[in-house]
Amino acid sequence: MREKTRKMDSKIKNLNEKLTQAYLGGGQARIDKQHKSKKLTARERVDYLLDDGSFEEIGALVTHRTKDFGMENQKFYGDGVVTGYGTINGRLVYVNHGFGRKSWRSHYWFERFWRC
Repeated sequence: MREKTRKMDSKIKNLNEKLTQAYLGGGQARIDKQHKSKKLTARERVDYLLDDGSFEEIGALVTHRTKDFGMENQKFYGDGVVTGYGTINGRLVYVNHGFGRKSWRSHYWFERFWRC
């Protein structure tokens, strides 16, 4: 039983390390560059937009499979896009937002669910 617990603890630790990397996006240097330019990161903009504590991220550990344009050497968890759902003034919205030229899906998508 202890062996199973150790294996599970190891897997959870590995997952948490990957999530920490994902939340740093392209790394602390890129975050600092954004802040130096007086800009927020994509994740910070999403947090600012949505109600406090409502954001649930989807696909934080996704990476691309592109080998064109030298992209095979530039892999980051989340693939440069913050995707998930949360609420704005209590209403459910879906958010898909990235930053920069390499974030081909750089836009917001909002879908409202109206009560019948």
